[in-house]
Amino acid sequence: MAGLKFRVLLDSKDRNEVFRDVLISDTSNFEAFYRAILDAYGFTSDQMASFYISNDQWDKGFEISLFDMSFGEDSEQILPGVMSESVLTSYMIEPDQKIILVHDFLRMWIFLIELIEQTEETPEYPKTVLSVGNAPAEDSKPIENDDLQFETESDSEEDEDEFGFGEFEDDYDEYDY
Repeated sequence: MAGLKFRVLLDSKDRNEVFRDVLISDTSNFEAFYRAILDAYGFTSDQMASFYISNDQWDKGFEISLFDMSFGEDSEQILPGVMSESVLTSYMIEPDQKIILVHDFLRMWIFLIELIEQTEETPEYPKTVLSVGNAPAEDSKPIENDDLQFETESDSEEDEDEFGFGEFEDDYDEYDY
């Protein structure tokens, strides 16, 4: 067994660099890693999230989600992994493996993660070994697409008749029947 040290950079439009170095056992799963990252930034775990195995250009690759999202899908379809079932070392392909974490799909907090060291030290629990910059408050980022409008039933009643069909023109009037 060994330890993996990751640099976890919070992707931000702000020019202030904010990152944490997290040391975790190589036999830990992605859910333990996810919780360690949230703890390092002071974020809560009440949102959906996914890791994406990445390449040097930070392209999203294979997804590892917080929950099983299969819902009886086609067995031949490639489904996302599940954090609690995915061990870190199984996905460490490169010595500087890159991973993207998206936390809270409404606010879109994005963490750029890079494996920076493999250590002989095996931590019993994940720990933050370096902290640079002040983490923003989790609710400080506005919700993406906050201007989404959802049509309510009363909004659409004008366009529908009693059978749920909209008005249409058929070139006939009531005297043609």
